[in-house]
Amino acid sequence: MIKVFNTLKKEKEDFKPIKDNKVGMYVCGVTVYDLCHIGHARSAVVFDVIRRYFLYRGYDVTFVKNFTDIDDKIIKRSNETSVSWRELTKKYMEAHDADMDSLNVKRPDQTPKATDFISEMIAMCENLIAKGHAYVSDGDVYYRVESFSEYGKLSHRHLDEMMAGARVEVNERKENPYDFVLWKSSKPNEPSWESPWGPGRPGWHIECSVMSEKILGLPFDIHGGGKDLVFPHHENEIAQSEAACGCEFARYWMHNGFVNINEEKMSKSLGNFFTIRDVTEKFDPEIVRFFLLTTHYRSALDFSDEKLKDAESSLNRIYTMLDELYGFTAGKKGVSVINEAENVASEFVAEFERAMDDDFNTPVALAAIFEVVRKINKILADKPNKDTLEALRKSAEKVFSAVNDVLGVIVKTPEEWFKANLEIPVSELEALIEERQNSRKEKNFERADEIRKELSAKGIELLDTPAGTKFRAKKIRD
Repeated sequence: MIKVFNTLKKEKEDFKPIKDNKVGMYVCGVTVYDLCHIGHARSAVVFDVIRRYFLYRGYDVTFVKNFTDIDDKIIKRSNETSVSWRELTKKYMEAHDADMDSLNVKRPDQTPKATDFISEMIAMCENLIAKGHAYVSDGDVYYRVESFSEYGKLSHRHLDEMMAGARVEVNERKENPYDFVLWKSSKPNEPSWESPWGPGRPGWHIECSVMSEKILGLPFDIHGGGKDLVFPHHENEIAQSEAACGCEFARYWMHNGFVNINEEKMSKSLGNFFTIRDVTEKFDPEIVRFFLLTTHYRSALDFSDEKLKDAESSLNRIYTMLDELYGFTAGKKGVSVINEAENVASEFVAEFERAMDDDFNTPVALAAIFEVVRKINKILADKPNKDTLEALRKSAEKVFSAVNDVLGVIVKTPEEWFKANLEIPVSELEALIEERQNSRKEKNFERADEIRKELSAKGIELLDTPAGTKFRAKKIRD
């Protein structure tokens, strides 16, 4: 049984889908006015792994992640750059997809855009007005928070406590300072759509309410996003959706923790962010993905080059073991521990599933991988015979098939991994290896040693095997 931490209940709960064997997931996507940063990457990888694990467990998953393609920030950036808002959002949606592809994040089943659901958003506003949950003020439509008795149930805040002594910007258009906008009247030269209240555009919160309902229906199983969305965004979604439909909105609410730099949340507003492209120019995207899984998704994740180097070192260790395993030549008189080799996979799967069933605990799942590495290295050190080696390789295939399918890492062959980490062009490396081989044939061992030392200084280890000279690259970074 999979256990999920539900922000709504503040505890882990057994996951029970609304429809047998089906999971409907909606995750709030990005506002497309700039490149994605590592905070966005974390949320994307977290929910990608959650989705993958449900699939691994045999669920039929419908995964929806939206694009917010109309917003104050988009309009501001459009005006600053003299690029139309449609052209701007198209550019950054494509950039988003390219970044997610590089991190091996599976594409959602559906990626709705807010501007494709304007008529449905207007209809929800009309519904809320008719039921007394919303009101019109000078062309704007506001949600009346005091009309919803459960307002604050997700963030575990009470409206009367929030209002008591709170310093909230005064807006004479609102009945209550905490009322939030559902529909904004347009200003001159802003994108707008016709509505019963005049030209305007939707507020941010209503966009996700409408898109999730139209695609998944109500209620649906899981609503997710970053911890910063709990209040006000997700709180407001619940208020408007449940007031409109008179039913439950989403069953489980899941939120990933922040990415911190110097103990401050990484964000564009604070100016302390790194784009995914900034980081993947220096580190292989697989290193970035692995790093993002080293901390439980609900906890804060401290970002630094040192932690990325640690992730790279961990991946090097795994790929080195795989390189040893598939390059190993068994002898006829080697030891036979077939049962031990076969148990490597069964023991891993049990521990891996135990970790992932417990609210998707990826750090414990990663630890189970390194226990596999330790066991395989130990068996190889004892020089197994052919049958044991074959059983060991089958175990490794089972282990890393699960790791690839669920965690989305260890996706390369060892050769591909080490080539990806080269500090020098492959052609230059191959030329030096060939020169070294020729030097050894000519008994010019001094030059052969020079080449080995030269490559070692670049983080490249040479291994002379019966099948020829192989290399392993372990990148050295400043």
